[in-house]
Amino acid sequence: MDTTGISGHTSANEGRYGLDYLNLKNLNNVYWNLCTAALYERIVQRREGLLSHLGPVVVKTGAYTGRSPNDKFIVKEPGTEKKISWGTVNRPFKETQFKNLWNRVQAYLQGDDIFIQDCYIGTDKNHQVPLRIITEYAWHSLFARNMFVNIVDLEELKNHVPDYTIIDLPKFHALPELDGTNSEAFILVNLAEKLILIGGTSYAGEIKKSAFSLMNFLLPEKDILPMHCSANVGVEGDTALFFGLSGTGKTTLSADLTRALIGDDEHGWSDDGVFNFEGGCYAKVIRLSEEAEPSIYETTRRFGTILENVAIDSYCRKPDLNDSSFTENTRASYPISHLDNIVPEGKGEHPKNVIFLTADAFGVLPPLSKLSPAQAMYHFLLGYTAKIAGTERGITEPQATFSTCFGAPFMPHHPSVYSRLLGNKLKEHGSSTWLVNTGWTGGPHGTGERISIKYTRALLNAAIEGKLDDVEFETDPIFGLQIPKSCPGVPSEILMPRNTWKDKTGYDKKAKELASMFKESFKQYEEFVTPEVVKAGPLA
Repeated sequence: MDTTGISGHTSANEGRYGLDYLNLKNLNNVYWNLCTAALYERIVQRREGLLSHLGPVVVKTGAYTGRSPNDKFIVKEPGTEKKISWGTVNRPFKETQFKNLWNRVQAYLQGDDIFIQDCYIGTDKNHQVPLRIITEYAWHSLFARNMFVNIVDLEELKNHVPDYTIIDLPKFHALPELDGTNSEAFILVNLAEKLILIGGTSYAGEIKKSAFSLMNFLLPEKDILPMHCSANVGVEGDTALFFGLSGTGKTTLSADLTRALIGDDEHGWSDDGVFNFEGGCYAKVIRLSEEAEPSIYETTRRFGTILENVAIDSYCRKPDLNDSSFTENTRASYPISHLDNIVPEGKGEHPKNVIFLTADAFGVLPPLSKLSPAQAMYHFLLGYTAKIAGTERGITEPQATFSTCFGAPFMPHHPSVYSRLLGNKLKEHGSSTWLVNTGWTGGPHGTGERISIKYTRALLNAAIEGKLDDVEFETDPIFGLQIPKSCPGVPSEILMPRNTWKDKTGYDKKAKELASMFKESFKQYEEFVTPEVVKAGPLA
């Protein structure tokens, strides 16, 4: 029996609940629940990655440097068919096709090495889901160990019985004409078999997001809201949630040195409060600044961190976080314990404040506004931000982007299910909701300027600390948002966006243009929400 993780068939932490339920036969080396150091040894020995300066392991993911949403499917079967919101996000996959591909996977694994991590998703023991993550790469096993909730007690680990299993095989490529996939890559979620198959892609984020999609399916039936958000807590025990799409500042703004981090990406809101789904963080690190984000920067210099697609100096092995030669989507995966100011148990009280972050490149939304519960449901369903010129080929001017619930790719149910849960919880617990624009002011991208992070932090701190409770608010005539007339540490003239534009007519035109986009995008949800929510959109 292998107790070192270097040779032999298994490790000392083999689970009593074996692999018979998967009908996997004739496997070569099976490595059960290896610790971080043992996984490092395997990663280097198998030439999966390089050891870099001060301890992180550096890996490349090849052709796939991000998620592949067009290759994700949910198996359509009688037990869950009516619960899924089928469409371009939740693509159906035939049961027969899944069975055939699964048979080929079982055959492929004969003679192969595999790594197993038994763990949980969810820090709340009342709602966590037992997982088994099976990978053919040692570094993917380390990723799972970083990102999910580890089992510390060895006896509990040995007796762990997984409810769901994720099998990740980057070197197994599908044949679209045979398997019914869109490409060689696939992410197949079979809720009936409680099995998720991932293949053809080395991007580790598919493992994390598949588990998140699973929680988004399971928890609403328990009246728990699954959320794509970060969460932190103040010294008084007040919890704040931060929703936002890529580029809006979610990670930066939630990593406040004066507030303890509950988690940076995925949470649930139950009758008992907020709980983190994960045991780690998966931060984007391209051009990460030591001055602006010191705590996250420090994790890129720690043993146990995985640096994904980060370039390193071939001689001294120092990572170059400014190098985007492999991808703009460079990532660091690390245990949340790598950060100093955290909530170790990963739980918090019911949120006092909920923040929606948007990077408005049109320059027409206020830097901060307060939302009614109906407006909160409206903007939650919209999930608005904007892409700017240069971020993607063909984009020459700002483009509105909408991702419902700030996480459309991971929501198996209809968006109204999550919106209704949010609205109910906001009303029940009296949470305040704020819309924060971290984008442009004084004009659109190219004319105006990015709102100062100093002012954004001042506005957020004032909202969270209750300093705006007695401030007078005014209504935005186009969007109907409640805007404070003053805020400590922030020039009052920037609070109403129209005041920052030299060309007032230009502002009116651009604001009405964005308002029209809001209304058009929201039409798909109107039949599923109350008239109050429909009316919570733009006034003009």
